[in-house]
Amino acid sequence: MKTRNILITGCSSGIGLDTARRLNALGWTVFASCRRMEDCAMREAEGFMAPRIDYEDERSIAQGAQQVLEATGGHLDAVFHNGAYAIPGPLEDIPTAALRAQLEANFLGWHDLNRHIIPAMRAAGRGRILLNSSVLGLVGMRYRGAYVSSKFALEGYADVLRMEMADAGIDVVLIEPGPIATEFRANAIRQFERWVDWTASARRRQYEESLLEQLHEGSKGRQWPASSVTDAVIRALNARRPKPRYAVTAPTHAMAIARRILPARMLDWVLSKG
Repeated sequence: MKTRNILITGCSSGIGLDTARRLNALGWTVFASCRRMEDCAMREAEGFMAPRIDYEDERSIAQGAQQVLEATGGHLDAVFHNGAYAIPGPLEDIPTAALRAQLEANFLGWHDLNRHIIPAMRAAGRGRILLNSSVLGLVGMRYRGAYVSSKFALEGYADVLRMEMADAGIDVVLIEPGPIATEFRANAIRQFERWVDWTASARRRQYEESLLEQLHEGSKGRQWPASSVTDAVIRALNARRPKPRYAVTAPTHAMAIARRILPARMLDWVLSKG
């Protein structure tokens, strides 16, 4: 059987790394891209081809896509968009430049990469584009507005792209995880410290009394392993006709139902308890 190949972004750790290793073990040729060169070097030391792709760097996107397409003879079976981060904080405290960076990293860069690889998939008459969304692409929660905005945008984007690519034989799939045990919170704290001047905020007392503790301590609820997302990715890649969405973790399933059946104010109340 012909070896299938896939480009995965955000492979420095967590979901991307777990998916890369599992698919490699299953016989896929995996291009395990990372944002930083030192992480690419670590993936190469494992035996992966690891182009540098930073969604906030157009040149790296173009060069990374070209490297993958040249290595595959212009044919790419699948891409799994996974690289993303969050800038937490109340929206009134998120500078516009921060929101712009959030959308670049979590949404616009994904579109840029798609524009480089879709022509090759179209020429082959088939391909699969997987986009790692979130339960926060289904419902919003306080103090996560920048990240929520990027994931809501991604959900609508995927719905339209799925319809538009149907006649080209290209499947578009959303993976929607809930709480996953990764380095996501540590990365979010670094982004918060970079962008949010909480000492100048009208909410300074809230930060001192609870918000900073929430940021650093996080939820005490269950977290699922990265492998649970990989399981969904594998199902989406192997399905003859993949589902438009794969919900991962119980909270995602619960919030999808809540969004459908609860009035907006009731849903707000439920989410405010999270």
